[in-house]
Amino acid sequence: MVELREITKENYEECLHLNVAENQKDFVSSTVHSLAQAWVYYDTAFPFAVYVNNTMVGFIMLGYYEAEGYYTLWKLMIDEKYQHKGYGKQAVRLGIDYLVNRFNVKEVYTAYYATNRIARNLYASIGFHETGEIVGNQIGMKLMISNMDNS
Repeated sequence: MVELREITKENYEECLHLNVAENQKDFVSSTVHSLAQAWVYYDTAFPFAVYVNNTMVGFIMLGYYEAEGYYTLWKLMIDEKYQHKGYGKQAVRLGIDYLVNRFNVKEVYTAYYATNRIARNLYASIGFHETGEIVGNQIGMKLMISNMDNS
């Protein structure tokens, strides 16, 4: 069973040891970098550890992007030892549920690097659609909550 748990003084060091595969490092921020961002943006960042049966398998961070006035799936990483098991998809759904339940959001934004087809396919499988916005080498996507695929 996948669940999201807050990052605390009891589990943050374990979170720092999560790693993605070498070929993914250009697409995914380290948890050190992500937790630093969460600390700086403490009032608008919502970081969580992803657990499966009490084992930390990944990290997800949601946020509120004040400049644009919308909520985001900001970071997602599943440790290389636990990839290809569906945990990322389940974590994203749980993260979206968190945003809906806490902030009553109707849409969530994210972005992926143009060369990261795995992320693009993951987000599309949940119901995200490309917005046409490109910032740097990242392509924007938006999920209308009413269009989320719950399968």
